[in-house]
Amino acid sequence: MDTNSGPPHQGFGPPTVASPARLYDYYLGGKNNYAVDRDLAAQIEAKVPEIKPMAQTNRRFLARAVDHMAARGIDQFLDIGSGLPAQNPVHEVARRHHPGARVLYVDHDPVVRLHAQALLADAPDITGVVEADMREPETIFAHSELGDRLDLSRPVGLLLVAMLHFLCDDEAPAGLLHRYLAHLPAGSYVAISHVESDTAPDRAAALERFYESSTSALRARSSPEIARFLDGLELVDPPGLAPIGHWRSPLAPMSDDEPPIPPEEAWGLGGLARLP
Repeated sequence: MDTNSGPPHQGFGPPTVASPARLYDYYLGGKNNYAVDRDLAAQIEAKVPEIKPMAQTNRRFLARAVDHMAARGIDQFLDIGSGLPAQNPVHEVARRHHPGARVLYVDHDPVVRLHAQALLADAPDITGVVEADMREPETIFAHSELGDRLDLSRPVGLLLVAMLHFLCDDEAPAGLLHRYLAHLPAGSYVAISHVESDTAPDRAAALERFYESSTSALRARSSPEIARFLDGLELVDPPGLAPIGHWRSPLAPMSDDEPPIPPEEAWGLGGLARLP
């Protein structure tokens, strides 16, 4: 696909407002973004030069979290806010452990849905995609696609990676997370990652200001605020809630060609927890 033309937009022409999904795609070196996204990304990079390493490190955290869950026997995953297809998608990582692993991707962007459906066309019986807002878990769990793909009588791996910081009300993330968990059986896992404000408060504040001009505002939070979201769950420790560039477990080690990324270059926290 031509980088300059961007992805198809269902006949409505290029968008006029940048979206977090397309910004993330740009940070990861993808081609599914528009001029409006690249313009805002250039402004962000000028003030927050570590934004690309942050996105790339977050993507590697996602893969390691899925590796850990799959090694613990989880063979079905619910990926909320999955974004545009990128390297090492959840179903490919999970199928390294379980060839028949089932994955349901959820995103509110119709362009994401179209791209994901094309990517998943080779295995429609065990992978699917739902266009829905992450703020409406009851709608997601009532969707026929979920019932067709996931067996909620068995543990599920829930992924809310780089999503909770798009809920700007301080009470919203914990409440939303537990609304999701209310639908899942004991033994399920949840992985989260979140932009943190302790390491680089000035740049975190600048990032918040930039995202105000996108389709979704962003709220960076302190480590204690993020840790509170996982209250009542069994945090996988080691590594606990850790900088995403250092997060690894005995079941999901870093590869030799993937050195730890210091928090100064990727100021996000990641955690994986089990529902008792």
